[in-house]
Amino acid sequence: MGSKRDQIKGYANEAAGKVKQGVGKAIGNDRLRAKGAAQEVKGEAQKAVGKTKSAIKDIADKVVDKAHKKL
Repeated sequence: MGSKRDQIKGYANEAAGKVKQGVGKAIGNDRLRAKGAAQEVKGEAQKAVGKTKSAIKDIADKVVDKAHKKL
């Protein structure tokens, strides 16, 4: 999965998790609140994975560019 796709899915999961938590709180459903919290954490992790992939790709691109300059 691409870095941007990971980040987008992360934002979506984070938002959905917040909504679930809000609904769970509003109707007094602790199980829904817990599921929402878990989904929010999943989204945060997905965003972090996407950012890490992006950073690794940037570093790899710089290494390749330097290698090409030396050739």
